[in-house]
Amino acid sequence: MKPFDYIRAESLDQALAEGGKPGTAYLAGGTNLLDLMKTGAARPERLVDITRLPGLDRWEWQDDGGLRIGAMVRNSDLAHDPDIAATFPAMAEALLSGASGQLRNAATTGGNVMQHTRCHFFADPASPCNRRAPGTGCAAQGGDRRGFAVLGGSDACIATHPSDLCVALAALDAVVEIAGPEGLRETPLADFHLLPGTRPEAHTQLAPGELIVAIRLPAAAAGFRHHARYLKLRDRTSFAFALVSAAAMLRIENGVIAEARLAFGGIAPRPWRSPLAEAALKGARPDAESFALAAEAALAGAAGHDAKIALAKRLAARALTHAAQGTPERVPALPGSVHRGETAHV
Repeated sequence: MKPFDYIRAESLDQALAEGGKPGTAYLAGGTNLLDLMKTGAARPERLVDITRLPGLDRWEWQDDGGLRIGAMVRNSDLAHDPDIAATFPAMAEALLSGASGQLRNAATTGGNVMQHTRCHFFADPASPCNRRAPGTGCAAQGGDRRGFAVLGGSDACIATHPSDLCVALAALDAVVEIAGPEGLRETPLADFHLLPGTRPEAHTQLAPGELIVAIRLPAAAAGFRHHARYLKLRDRTSFAFALVSAAAMLRIENGVIAEARLAFGGIAPRPWRSPLAEAALKGARPDAESFALAAEAALAGAAGHDAKIALAKRLAARALTHAAQGTPERVPALPGSVHRGETAHV
């Protein structure tokens, strides 16, 4: 590991002042950054520890029914809160399907949004990777693309975004609150992660020195609580990143879909929201035919691995079917699993 300076920020102003210096990275839970530093894939000159910043480790219900989640809220605390699980069940299911209990106790909301791809070429300093070392090439091109993007990639990068939480947040129209040298600003989470294009090293909207301070869920997101699911297809049942995942949410009125949300993980460089599928579902009956058509619309234009595209379509249709059947009263014992199981208290 490269030697680095360590600074513990005691205020947001101090964190922003130190974070704007070249070669600096913010340290929160460290579940991703420290691993990359150990392999040499990340080589910051200094770390600014933001774990003691006041006010970032809590969530607040807004007057209109929305929810503001501080960037330092732990994944486990968020997932196990009964009011949050009841109001945004797909988010709780996504959180509990990720990593392990020990990691969820350390991982944070802001860190989850900021985590890097788990592409093994990115993590290996000996491999060409335009995201880690611009201009060196993309070692993933031309090989087995099962674990790589089928939508949104480019000749420069086909890595996928690894987050479970962000898939649900994208479907819920979450907003990212950002603090920086120029003050506070916000952006939709669905737009926060950038597609690689010709500059895959710029993978988020954050400018130098900027810091995520909160994630905000609008009150309207609670309207999907009765028909919302998150499904995750992976190589093993637990502690594995998604080959494909899907957050499906429906608002059903008089036997017809009044509004739908569908977002994917594991198939693109960012959580992939599908407006085409959502438009196809609006006004349709919640049945197998409608869900199959929506899945086809969601994967229109996909390329790179035919079997993965087929899996994504099937998983989307299954997630929509499960959502139409209704949100379980309790989070399933195997959160996010495509297999049916007993339910468990959150």
